Amino acid sequence: MLIRNSTKMADQRRPRQKLDEAAQGELPVRLGRNLAARRKALGLTQAGVAERLGVDTETLSRFERGKHVPSLLTLERLAAVLGSTCGALLEEVPPQPSSDALMIETWLAALSAKDAAFARRMLKAFCDHLAR
Repeated sequence: MLIRNSTKMADQRRPRQKLDEAAQGELPVRLGRNLAARRKALGLTQAGVAERLGVDTETLSRFERGKHVPSLLTLERLAAVLGSTCGALLEEVPPQPSSDALMIETWLAALSAKDAAFARRMLKAFCDHLAR
């Protein structure tokens, strides 16, 4: 009876394992596509994102190719660097920046508070000058 129950339990797990394996193959690839699309849409290089993230460029390349899955903490930091959310990076459709403001916000997010304030003042002065 013990053997029978063990076999029955193993049979019940097999379909779930197959689904998990399929999901594990699709999720890293989807995440990678979304990371790359988001990075490119923002005009950022792999080297630039990797530096902000504190990893080497090859690690970011592996994430984008779906060869390696970042930890949850790293995914959260990646989302912040790219001005996105973890959920958006895992979506079926790659997230797209909605405006130039989003790109500028992402650039400013990588700066210290003091440097971001300076950059905003400079951008405002530049735009005011060009508007005249």
